[in-house]
Amino acid sequence: MDKENQSFYSRFDYQLAFLLFLLFCASMVAIYAAQSTSGQYEGGNYLIRQIVWYIVGGIIVAIVMYFDSEQLQRVTWYLYGFGLFLLGLLVILPESIVPTINGARSWFQIPGLSLQPSEFVKVFVILALSQIITTHHQKYLNKSLQTDFILLVKMGITAVVPIMFIMKQPDLGTSLVILAILAGMTFVSGISWKIITFISLSITLVGTTVLYLVIQAPEFLNEYLGIKQYQLGRIYSWLNPEVYKSGEGYHLLNSLKAIGSGQVFGKGLGTGDVYIPENHTDFIFSVIGEQFGFIGTSIVLSIFFLLVYHLVKVAMETTESFNSYLCAGVISMIVFHVFQNAGMTIGLLPITGIPLPFISYGGSSMMGSMFAIGLIFGIRYHHRVYMFSND
Repeated sequence: MDKENQSFYSRFDYQLAFLLFLLFCASMVAIYAAQSTSGQYEGGNYLIRQIVWYIVGGIIVAIVMYFDSEQLQRVTWYLYGFGLFLLGLLVILPESIVPTINGARSWFQIPGLSLQPSEFVKVFVILALSQIITTHHQKYLNKSLQTDFILLVKMGITAVVPIMFIMKQPDLGTSLVILAILAGMTFVSGISWKIITFISLSITLVGTTVLYLVIQAPEFLNEYLGIKQYQLGRIYSWLNPEVYKSGEGYHLLNSLKAIGSGQVFGKGLGTGDVYIPENHTDFIFSVIGEQFGFIGTSIVLSIFFLLVYHLVKVAMETTESFNSYLCAGVISMIVFHVFQNAGMTIGLLPITGIPLPFISYGGSSMMGSMFAIGLIFGIRYHHRVYMFSND
C-alpha cells in the first residue's frame, strides 16, 4: 500500500460511512415495504431508483470531501448566487420545463429527471451563513450588542432572500427548513443571549397570536392579509383531522391508523394494508411504524441520534471555526427534517412536504443530503493535527 493510500485511509471517516450504510439499509427495507402496499408501483420500481440515487450521492460525497475549508469559502458565494439563479428560473420558465406538481412549481422537468433546486439551496445557505459568521468575527474582534445585531441582520437577509423565492413556488416545508438552519446557526454564532432571548420571545408571541387568529378569527386574516380559509386547510386538518377526512386530513388519519396498527413489533415486512398515497416519500415513517412497529421506528430514530451525535463530535474536534458552523448548519437541517417528518406522521406537527433524509425516496433530496454529508466527510479528511494536540 503506497503512502498516499495510507494517508487517505487514515483520514477517512469510517464511523460516518457506517452510519450512512445503516441508513441505506433502512431506506431499502422501508421503500420495499412501501411498495408492498397496493397501488404504489405506478411510478416504477422505486427501490432500484433509490439505489441509483445512493450511488449518485456517493459520487457527490467523494467530490465534495476533497474541498478543504479555504476552498469552500472561496466558492461559497458563487454557489449561493447560483442557487438563487436556479430559484429565479423556477419563477419565470414555462410550464413545459417547470410543471406544477401538487400545486407547486418546485422542479425542473428534464427528460428522465426531475430536479428540485431548493434541496441544494439549503446547503448553499449553510455555507453562506458559515462564511458570514466566520468573516464577521474576524472583522469585529471586540464584541458588542451593536456588532451582534449587525451579524444577525446579515444572517437574516442571507436566509430570507432564498425563502422569498421558495415561497413563490410555494414550498412552506423547505422555507421552514431554512429558518431552522438560521435558528440553529444563530445559537452557535456567538450572538448575545440578550438578543436571542428577545427574538425568541417575540417569535413565540407572534406565532401564538397567528395560531389564535387562525383558529378563532380567520375572517381577520382574510380581510387584512388576504389569506383565504382554504389556504389554512393543513392547519385545520392537523387540529381536527376527522372533519377534513375526505381532504387534507386523509393522509394524517391513515398515517395514524398505520402507525397505531403496527403496535410494538409491527405487522411484518410486506404485510401493510393501510393505503397512504406517496408513502415511499414523505410518509415513509408511517410505513416503518405499520410494518415494523415501535421497535422499527425506534431503531431508525436511534440511527439518526447516533448520526447527530457523531456530527457534534466532528464540530467539537475541528480546529477551524468555519467547519464548526458548517456542522451546526447540517445538524440543524437534519434534526429539523427528522423531527418534522416523524412529528407530522403522528399528528404532533402539521403536515408539510418534508422527507425523512436518507430514508425517503427522492433524487433531489438524496443529492442535497449527500452534499451536506460530503462537507462533514471533508472536515474529517482535512482535519489538521498540531504538535502537542490530544488528537
